[in-house]
Amino acid sequence: MSEAEKQPSNLLIGGVNQQQILMDASMANRHGMIAGATGTGKTITMQILAEEFSKIGVPVLMADVKGDVSGLARAAVPHPKIDERIEKIAITDYQMQANPVVFWDLYGKLGHPVRATVGELGPLMLSNLLDLNETQTGVLYTAFKIADENGFMLYDLEDLQSLLAWMADNSKELRSEYGNFTSSSIGSIQRGLLVIEEQDAEVFVGEPVLDLADMMRQDFSGRGIINLLDVTTIISRGPKMYATFLMWLMSELFENMPEAGDAEKPKFVMFFDEAHLLFDDAPKALVNKIEQVVRLIRSKGVGVYFVSQSPMDIPEDILGQLGLKIQHALRAFTPKERKAVSIVAENFRQNPDIDTKTVITELGIGEALVSVLDRNGAPTPVERVLIRPPQSRIGPITAEERQEQIKRSPIGTKYDVTLNRESAKEILKARAEEKIKRAEELERQKAEAEAAEKKAEKEEKASRKSSSRRSDSATEALVKSLARSMGTQLGGRIVRGVLGSLLGGR
Repeated sequence: MSEAEKQPSNLLIGGVNQQQILMDASMANRHGMIAGATGTGKTITMQILAEEFSKIGVPVLMADVKGDVSGLARAAVPHPKIDERIEKIAITDYQMQANPVVFWDLYGKLGHPVRATVGELGPLMLSNLLDLNETQTGVLYTAFKIADENGFMLYDLEDLQSLLAWMADNSKELRSEYGNFTSSSIGSIQRGLLVIEEQDAEVFVGEPVLDLADMMRQDFSGRGIINLLDVTTIISRGPKMYATFLMWLMSELFENMPEAGDAEKPKFVMFFDEAHLLFDDAPKALVNKIEQVVRLIRSKGVGVYFVSQSPMDIPEDILGQLGLKIQHALRAFTPKERKAVSIVAENFRQNPDIDTKTVITELGIGEALVSVLDRNGAPTPVERVLIRPPQSRIGPITAEERQEQIKRSPIGTKYDVTLNRESAKEILKARAEEKIKRAEELERQKAEAEAAEKKAEKEEKASRKSSSRRSDSATEALVKSLARSMGTQLGGRIVRGVLGSLLGGR
C-alpha cells in the first residue's frame, strides 16, 4: 500500500521495497504480539506503535520494564540512520516530535501512584500473588465471603490481616456456617502477606484507587495520552506484583467499560512487556480467567499487545486470538530454540516469496516479520519489514525532564495522599474493644455481687451472734428475778429443778 493510500485510521508499522506496511485501526482491538530475542528491536516497535495510536486519538498504557521508553515524552534527535530508514520506507511526512505522556509508578516515586484495594483484587489474584495451595485458596475465598456478608470492607493488607486473625479467634462459631478451616491454613496466608509486605506490596494495595478515566484521556489537540507505568523496581522485587497489576487492570476494564461494537479504532490499548510473567507459575484457574478476558475484552474496544522474547511464552489459546504479529529475530542454537523457530514460522500466513523459518534467524536489528489483519479481519501474508523510526527520542529521558513532565501532568495531586477509611481493621478492632469492655463489665459485676454476698453473710452471722448474746442475758435476768421473788426453799428447788441444767446449778 502506497503513502497516498494511507488513511487517518491506519497505523504505519514499517515498509518493504518502498511499500509501506499499515495496520487498519479498526482491527487494532484484535490484539497483537511483539516477539524477539533481547536486543532485536522490540522496544522501538512498542514505541512506534504507541506513537501511531496516540496520533489517531487512542490512549495507551505501556509498562516500562527497563526504563527506556520514557523518551516518548521528548522529540527525537536527528541521526543519519533515521534519515536512511525514512528514505527506505518512503515516509514523506516524518516529523520529530514529543508525545503527550503521563508517568505512573506503583511506588509513586517516578510518577503518579497506582493503587487497588484488596477487595478489588479478589481471592483468585491474591492467591496467585501469595503462592497459596488449593486448601489455602479455599480459606481465602471463605475470608472474602465472610467480609461480604458482614460488611467488612477490605481496602488494604492490614484489613485482610485483621480479618484472618478474627477468623482464627472465632473459628468455632464460624465453622457451622462457613465450614472448617484450620489455624495452620490461616497462618500460611498471614505469612504470605508478610512476604509481599516485605516487597512493599502495601504501596499498591490501598486507596485512592486508580480511576480508569484518568488513563483514558486525550490532550487538547485530540491526541491520545500515552501512560507510561514504571515497573523497574517492582519487577526486581516481586514480578508477581507486576503481573497482578496487569491482570487487575485488564479485568477492571472488562468489567467497567461498555460494549463498543465494531468501531473505527480502539478506545484504549495496552502493551504488556515481559508478558510471560502473567502466566509463569499461574494456576490453571487464573490462566483460564485471563484467556476469557482477552477473548471478550475486544468487544469493549480494548486492544491488548503482548511483548515477550518468544511467542511460546504465551498460552496457545491466547496466541490464536492475536491479530497483529510482529516477529523480530530469534536465536536457533539449541534443539529447543530450533523447535521454537519452526513453531513460530508456522503461525504466520505463508508468503511464497519468503522462507519464514530461515528469515526469522537472519533478521537484523529493527527488522521484523509482520502480518496484520486486513479490513475483513483476515491475516495478510507475512512480510519482511523495516520498522519505521520513532518520532520521539530513543532511550530514557533525564530525571529532571521526568520531574518537569510530572509537574505538568493533567492528573495533578489526585493520588498523592493515601486514604484510610473505616474498614475491616477498624470495625474488627472496635468489636474486639467492645468485647473486652463487656468482659470487664461482667467481671466487675461478678466481683460486686460476690462482695455484696460476702458482706450479707458477714452481717447475717454477726446478727445471729448478737441475737444469741441478747437471749442469754435475758434468760439470766429472768432466773435471777425469779430467785429473788421466791423466798421459800421449795421455790428454790423448783427453780433448780426446772432450770438447773441450763444455768449449770444443781
